Amino acid sequence: MPIDEDITGDELDKDVRQELMSLPKTLAEDVAKNLVMVARLLDEEPEQAYGYAKIALRLASRVPSVREAAGFAAYGVEKYAEALAEFRAARRMTGLQHLWPVMADCERGMGRPEKALAMAGEPEVQKLDKAGQVEMRLVAAGARRDMGQADAAVVTLQSPELASNSVQPWTARLRYAYADALLAVGRESEAREWFAKALEADQKGLTDASDRLAELDGVEFIDALDEDAEDAEDGQDDAQS
Repeated sequence: MPIDEDITGDELDKDVRQELMSLPKTLAEDVAKNLVMVARLLDEEPEQAYGYAKIALRLASRVPSVREAAGFAAYGVEKYAEALAEFRAARRMTGLQHLWPVMADCERGMGRPEKALAMAGEPEVQKLDKAGQVEMRLVAAGARRDMGQADAAVVTLQSPELASNSVQPWTARLRYAYADALLAVGRESEAREWFAKALEADQKGLTDASDRLAELDGVEFIDALDEDAEDAEDGQDDAQS
């Protein structure tokens, strides 16, 4: 698969480059470039990212960062069993716990929310940083909803992090999840309040909180380029005249 001309491999984090130093120089460069392609494509072109991850995995399966990247690429194309296997391999190699929440979410993706919920109560969660603990809470709430326990999902998301006024990288997603959970149990006015709070914290556009707010307020957006919408408007104008 082609590598973008502007990629050198130096774009990787220092820790990842350090891991790749265990490989022969030319091989390390090839793996690095494929990993950069994975990162570049993961959000917008997940199938292509998955292809580059498979190449990196074939070249350097004993490098933890390669296994982790392969896991996220598989996760991005909903190959949850494969993703879980890669995450487990990376975790065995490093002894680190930061992948625990996404491993639990893979269990959800495989239709095993009970397993994901059990993982939320394991000692590994206490070893996560604050962002990881919030992520685990989001996964646990999702597992509750998967199991039809909508009210329990609301309670699961109630936490000091949710109540805090400080804006962290995870704040928008946590507030959004809480708003969505409130809406699922019919608490619409509270849901609207929390969608607004999510939007306030969502400086990078990670959620569609603005659209959800508009939907709750009964605002309908019309695509200016949509000919059908224009025809419908013209028809309404003719009927009124």
